[in-house]
Amino acid sequence: MYARLKPLLFRLDAEQAHHLTMTACALAGQLPGVPALLGSLTRPISAQLSQQLWGSSFASPLGLAAGLDKNAEALGVFSNLGFGFVEVGTVTPRPQPGNESPRLFRLPPDEALINRMGFNNLGLDVVEGRLRGRHAVPVWANIGKNKDTLNGQAADDYLAGVRALAGVADGFVVNVSSPNTPGLRALQHAGELHELLRAVLHEAETQWVRTLRAVPVLVKLAPDLSDADFEASLDAVQRAGVSGLILSNTTLSRDGLTHSHRTETGGLSGRPLSARSTELVRRAFRQTAGGLPIVGVGGVFTAQDAYAKIRAGASLVEVYTALIYEGPDLPRRINAGLLELLRRDGFTHISEAVGVDA
Repeated sequence: MYARLKPLLFRLDAEQAHHLTMTACALAGQLPGVPALLGSLTRPISAQLSQQLWGSSFASPLGLAAGLDKNAEALGVFSNLGFGFVEVGTVTPRPQPGNESPRLFRLPPDEALINRMGFNNLGLDVVEGRLRGRHAVPVWANIGKNKDTLNGQAADDYLAGVRALAGVADGFVVNVSSPNTPGLRALQHAGELHELLRAVLHEAETQWVRTLRAVPVLVKLAPDLSDADFEASLDAVQRAGVSGLILSNTTLSRDGLTHSHRTETGGLSGRPLSARSTELVRRAFRQTAGGLPIVGVGGVFTAQDAYAKIRAGASLVEVYTALIYEGPDLPRRINAGLLELLRRDGFTHISEAVGVDA
């Protein structure tokens, strides 16, 4: 079905197609029996792919990255497509419209997207309401700061995110690496990052006492840091005591692109990011001696792409851009492919492959 719909969707402006798809998924997720039916068709059933991390069960190492379901409006569908977890957001304390349109661009020959959305979202109150109740898989909240919040007060916005969602989210992702909010990436510098994360972790611990729910706090870094800055940021992350890393966010690099949209400003995602993000996973696994769980994201289109990140050191992987190009059957195909790759290499469980190439 998607093969027939894709040409029609790709004739639309990328953001229009996105909104149309999200509306359809939100409606489908509210139809009685539809989420359960989807789950029965796609949910991984092999124990070889299941993991226990941070007190949560992940039926698959494959998750949906932040940016697609910013406002948690289609969880009924996305949590039943074969993913092991779903990340919503980025969500900011107050609603904000984001940057002016057009702000989302497809690069089909490059299997890539460029976006300069600017944290457009409906705010914490709306997302908190939509995260209430039970979901088929763990749901993480990616939290950020409002555009008009100065970096000196940025911690207040992240703390607000933790306070508002502590009772409904299964994990937090501290986003300090989007290129589309002015000054945000400065928060990745080691000193500022350590201070911010210590504040977030303290608030999370306070909320754990209130909600009796201990959830992980991960941090998402950019792929454009210099080697020295990346190592310093990793050191700051470890010293702060976060639960894990997500590597990586979108890039400002345009190396090797062929489509005319390559001149658009914003963050690049998709196939061109694959090698860089995998290398960052490998470097982080080595530097942390495998002691900090890593989520690899960037250019995952096939089971082999996901497997490369797992062998580099990722316990989990995420997709976004590939879902746009490949369609909703992608998670099922990747899960099936991962099982074949594990059997090929003589592994009996996905955890045995984590970091073997690092």
